[in-house]
Amino acid sequence: MQIDKSQIIDLLKSRGEDAKADQASQELPQQVDTDKDAGLLDKLGINVQDLLGGAGGDITGKLGL
Repeated sequence: MQIDKSQIIDLLKSRGEDAKADQASQELPQQVDTDKDAGLLDKLGINVQDLLGGAGGDITGKLGL
């Protein structure tokens, strides 16, 4: 899945993790591939489901699954 880097930065800033947001800004490509860049996302403490939920796409949570 492709996610824009700005979504990751916004999520980190919303958590108060400004240092990690700065790191993400420097290290991640503009379009982040959640499979290819999984190591970087893990290093930043990012769970792909957090991104989907933050973007309103967490359909499993809405369905109670």
